[in-house]
Amino acid sequence: MVWEDLVARYTWADRDEPEAYTFSVIAGRTEDDVIRAFGGDTDASRMMTFAEAANEEANQRCELLRVVTAEAHVVTVEWGYHGSIPEIARRASADGGEFFSVYRDINARYQVMHAVDGRVDGMFDPFDLLDAAWMEPQPKLPTWAAGVSFHMESLCAESFALMERTMGVTVDPAWIDVPLRTVLLASPSALFADPEMAWAP
Repeated sequence: MVWEDLVARYTWADRDEPEAYTFSVIAGRTEDDVIRAFGGDTDASRMMTFAEAANEEANQRCELLRVVTAEAHVVTVEWGYHGSIPEIARRASADGGEFFSVYRDINARYQVMHAVDGRVDGMFDPFDLLDAAWMEPQPKLPTWAAGVSFHMESLCAESFALMERTMGVTVDPAWIDVPLRTVLLASPSALFADPEMAWAP
């Protein structure tokens, strides 16, 4: 598909709502594999929409993960940020898997990250590349991001388009509003023996 058409598919991602999210696409894993990699309990799941999960997280001070299987991949949808943590990407992609996440928060911070076989091979904030054409030296992008330029008005759409180009899976905005399998996650402080190392690329 032509890049511009791919970006156009994700215009919804640059609207104001939801204003914070992490979407991850994982290849080579089952839903249960992914839930465990994210620090969730596979035996205790409920069906929840994005709004319901976000509301419960805000009120109960907990962290939830919503999962769905699409085209032999597992897609996760969070109001939180577990999918933006490099150690999660390493765990979810270990032993021949592949992982890609797109993150946006309410403070206008962004991140895309890709991992293969337990190793993060690139992560960056697309916002930092808005003026890349005028930067000296030119920023070095991972090979999977080659040829992509980012624009403020379509920053999120371009991030999702990059994820689809890399992983071959279309992220359906309907997954925000429909109930998906949802599990409680352990907090990063409880999940990692060394939280600082968990955030290291």
